[in-house]
Amino acid sequence: MDNVNLKKLAGELNLAVSTVSRALRDNHEISQETRDRVKALAAKLGFQPNPHASSLRQNKSRTIAVVVPEIQNNFFSQVLNGVEDVAQQKGYHVLIYLTHEDHNREKDILKVLRNGRVDGLMISVSNTTTNFDHLEAYRQTGMPLVFFDRVCEEMDVPHITTDDSKASYKATEHLLKMGCKNIAFLSLACNLSISNGRRSGYLQALAKHGLGNKMIVECGTDDEVNRQKIRKLLQSEQRPDGIFAAIEKFAVNTYEVCYELNICIPQQLKVVSFSNLAAAALFNPPLSTVIQPAYEIGKEAATILFKVVEKKMLLPNEKKVTIASQIVERKSTGRS
Repeated sequence: MDNVNLKKLAGELNLAVSTVSRALRDNHEISQETRDRVKALAAKLGFQPNPHASSLRQNKSRTIAVVVPEIQNNFFSQVLNGVEDVAQQKGYHVLIYLTHEDHNREKDILKVLRNGRVDGLMISVSNTTTNFDHLEAYRQTGMPLVFFDRVCEEMDVPHITTDDSKASYKATEHLLKMGCKNIAFLSLACNLSISNGRRSGYLQALAKHGLGNKMIVECGTDDEVNRQKIRKLLQSEQRPDGIFAAIEKFAVNTYEVCYELNICIPQQLKVVSFSNLAAAALFNPPLSTVIQPAYEIGKEAATILFKVVEKKMLLPNEKKVTIASQIVERKSTGRS
């Protein structure tokens, strides 16, 4: 059929044009049966809705924004895959903004987005963000906002995270079970929600096993500074026999220093890290990892954001979602 449009679809189905339009947008006010009928006929006739025309009629941009600290970290790349899949089903575009762990850049991005350029925002805050006034200013505009991974607990905004404290507890306990007595934790900046959770799990595991010799080293974005701190740690009199890295970047820095100092992993030092890097299995030796459900976090965060955009009521358990991580044991924590 040539020149298929909403009017022709409506005529074929004996429905109102507005009903067909809302069915194609998955509007919850239209029954699932009707939505299925409309979509089936649209697919059969090769009808493609015009998102630009639709956005003009609804005064919507048909675009959401995702603000992330970086994409070098494989976790955020996988989150974006989950977001994109949901957005595509909804007929939305995704704008991706990088803060590069810079609080001022984050503030500038949100200032631009407050002008209504997008219909909603997902954000994982930078590790230099200690003041959340810019996020509160965005929220007060009434624009939909969802946090994921790195969140602001004080704000009454939906957030989707993993079980950082529990996963960290299990990773630390794994090192203890593998024979470690002195475990160092390579931490992110202490102002981050994920850092607090991961540090908490590490300390809880030590306390349970009666160990008070905690070693916490705060690392950052500068690889050379990180290596200096790790080098100093591994050359100290109280050298650890296990390292738990809060993110894969710190694990890579640890491997580099161990190679430089001729420290054998896992014989002299066992290493485990939060990481979604597929190449972790190719490290020498393969790196034991805490794998976060990154794709699922992105998909869930986007699903909830679209519910807010569509002015649907959130269930209580959708306002704070926690998805479990898993530990993959490899040779970096094996018994020597």
